[in-house]
Amino acid sequence: QVQLVESGGGLVQPGGSLRLSCAASGTIFSISIYVMRWYRQAPGKQRELVAGITSGSMTNYADSVKGRFTISRDNAKKMLYLQMNSLKPEDTAVYYCNIPSRDFWGQGTQVTVSS
Repeated sequence: QVQLVESGGGLVQPGGSLRLSCAASGTIFSISIYVMRWYRQAPGKQRELVAGITSGSMTNYADSVKGRFTISRDNAKKMLYLQMNSLKPEDTAVYYCNIPSRDFWGQGTQVTVSS
């Protein structure tokens, strides 16, 4: 069994920042070989890709978050991160960590951007 556990969500004012973390554990020796992604799902909307990072740390972002969000990884710690700056109300969603090649998903962490 492999678990992905997200943390770091919460309530933040517009313009604020949050850093999400995703910890991989269980029967996964290393995350270094995997592409990893962050997705989000807002109420009433489909889940959408936010950012991805390859095993070589190449990154890609949804247009809506480019320049504001940064995805990173620490393979030694089996951790994935999402630094979110200049948050907007439309960033409100549940954020999920994903390993696409294994279809592993975390349980999600709620991010709410509101004044």
